[in-house]
Amino acid sequence: MPHADVELMVESATLARRVAPLGLPVAIADPQRLDSFVKAGLTPGTVVLIEDNGRKRLRKVLDAVAGAGGTLVYVLGSRPEDVKKAETLRSDFPDVNTLTLAELIGPPLLTEFGRSVTRQKVQQYQHYFRDAARVLILTHNDPDPDALASGLALRSLLRRTRQTAIIGCLQGVTRPENQRMVKLLDLGYEVLTPDQLAAFDKIALVDVQPHYFPGLLPHTDLVIDHHPEQPGYTAVYRDIRPHYGSTSTILTEHLRAVDIDVSERTATAMLYAIKSDTLFFNRQANSADLDAFTYLYPRADATMVRKMEGSEITGERLDYVIKAWQTGRMVEHVFCAFLGEPPREDFVPYVADFYLQLEDVHWTIVSGVVNDTFVVSVRNLGYSRNAGDFVRRWFNDIGSAGGHRTMAKAVVPVEAFQRKFGTYEGSRINQRMLELVLEFLHEVKQAAR
Repeated sequence: MPHADVELMVESATLARRVAPLGLPVAIADPQRLDSFVKAGLTPGTVVLIEDNGRKRLRKVLDAVAGAGGTLVYVLGSRPEDVKKAETLRSDFPDVNTLTLAELIGPPLLTEFGRSVTRQKVQQYQHYFRDAARVLILTHNDPDPDALASGLALRSLLRRTRQTAIIGCLQGVTRPENQRMVKLLDLGYEVLTPDQLAAFDKIALVDVQPHYFPGLLPHTDLVIDHHPEQPGYTAVYRDIRPHYGSTSTILTEHLRAVDIDVSERTATAMLYAIKSDTLFFNRQANSADLDAFTYLYPRADATMVRKMEGSEITGERLDYVIKAWQTGRMVEHVFCAFLGEPPREDFVPYVADFYLQLEDVHWTIVSGVVNDTFVVSVRNLGYSRNAGDFVRRWFNDIGSAGGHRTMAKAVVPVEAFQRKFGTYEGSRINQRMLELVLEFLHEVKQAAR
């Protein structure tokens, strides 16, 4: 279950003193009053657990929670008969769920509780999208397996077809292995122009957030992503889990929460996506990713996954691996290389991943210019400073920059790069990038002294 902040609401100062040793924030307020929950900052995504001790009027408490916008409501009864009594209120309060004290303290509770919360969130956005005539499931440019698989999964969750929910992007798939995935699984996606975005009634983003499309989105209705959350946007619904290794893992939990049968094609795409985004659990993965993989594996076509993986080593990629070795520099366990102008953007992260495998390499900083855009990919072993912090530090003010602890990316216009860092060519660019990362890493060492 994702991390959650817990706050207690009690009716008296005496009770507040009794629960103070728990170390949790405590508010003294009347739970029968709507304004008590408004002041507490209740949102539709807040889980409310109400103890039914028989002394307070449960209906009034539920009225107050509903009036404040609460939709994830659980009534805790000490006895089975208390729960049965609470269930009689379902006709007036359909969002209410019930728990016994035994269920609350049982070992499976966190799993089941988390799934229940996810189920209600999924049902909310399913209802919100239900009557939309045209739905767009938008991925980032040049979508990878995680973006494509997440789009496929979300379309299943919305109970839509290719005609009623388009999986779209502003730039199509270019990486050979991803093209292979599209072909083998017959993934129908559409390349759109920015002016086409306004034609959709509802827009959902998967594996990406609105900041990626500055000034282009007319509205954002749903965001599901595993990258660190970016500020400065509004969305009707969102599920951001940066501690997950892939967005497909999040969507797997959504599918399981509402008991949707996953087709073999969707399971195959999602299984491949989790393997791809986590480098088969060697990067940014946790138990949720493993659980999703375990669930999907018997439902997927393992033979098809092997076909999609194929061999990523091509002669063209090998040329740039060699070029990076010839022109790159290794200083203080940091390998830095500038690739010039590769034909596709995917060459940059591929080389960054490749050189992180070398002995004594702890960081790789690989850059290149693609279509008048400066692209930098950063990789590290995960036990030093955050790669996402590095790219945000130097490039967030002039372009798009972000990522996780072990992997990050920045994309900025060449003109903006030149204005900030000066005009560099060839080895001078490489030298400048090396200076930036070493300055960044040395800050920690100096602070520790």
